[in-house]
Amino acid sequence: YVIYTSGSTGKPKGVLVPHVGVVNRLLWGQSAFGLAAGDKVLQKTSASFDVSVWEFFWPLANGATLVMARQGGQRDHEYLSALIEKSGITHMHFVPSMLAIFLAEVDAARCASLRQVFTSGETLPPQLRDRFHDWTRHARLFNMYGPTETCIEMTMWPCAPIERGQPLPIGRPIANSRVHILDENGMEMPVGVPGEICIAGVQVAHGYLNRPELSAERFLPDTLDHRPGGLLYRSGDIGRWFDGGWIEYVGRRDNQIKL
Repeated sequence: YVIYTSGSTGKPKGVLVPHVGVVNRLLWGQSAFGLAAGDKVLQKTSASFDVSVWEFFWPLANGATLVMARQGGQRDHEYLSALIEKSGITHMHFVPSMLAIFLAEVDAARCASLRQVFTSGETLPPQLRDRFHDWTRHARLFNMYGPTETCIEMTMWPCAPIERGQPLPIGRPIANSRVHILDENGMEMPVGVPGEICIAGVQVAHGYLNRPELSAERFLPDTLDHRPGGLLYRSGDIGRWFDGGWIEYVGRRDNQIKL
């Protein structure tokens, strides 16, 4: 499929996402989180945002129930909480800024059916993770990271109440994916030293639609792999490895600000 993103330029560009990337993300998601027939996934993300892809297809591919929120319903927290309570929603996604408002305005007792909550699209502050664990003892929180150019999410970290006050990683690469932390010369950075997050594997897009120069700038030949034809996506994000194989997001190479 082609999905548009503005990325760091502010000008929309179409990302050419391969089917194999979507399939890999869905298969990994089921392996990691295990939807069952009785589970209900809330679909509330605009179809112009790539998280909607797994919201649509993950439950349908695994015999669970897809519950679709009304158009614009994601902005109405009273409506959302009533829908969660009435439908028995077990799985849903928030961008962190939206999660912060939801926690402040919604009584956790109305969301007792929730089992797993996913966040991505923005940096998840450690304080918000801690607020979530104060808000509910029933649901688990997962912090995920991935540019549109790498098919929804590429890393995942399971948040835990015992991490209170500790740094919050973006996690480890998912199945059939690799993350490299590189310097400006394309050399691997040591553990603990910041560098650009560069992503490889089956979920990397083919490039940008009708934008060969921009594609050549951001999608490089994957010389770190022995298989021919692979691409390495330069995310523009800065991160660093830590002992244990997990990654911390540090910031941007440029002056990008998300609104």
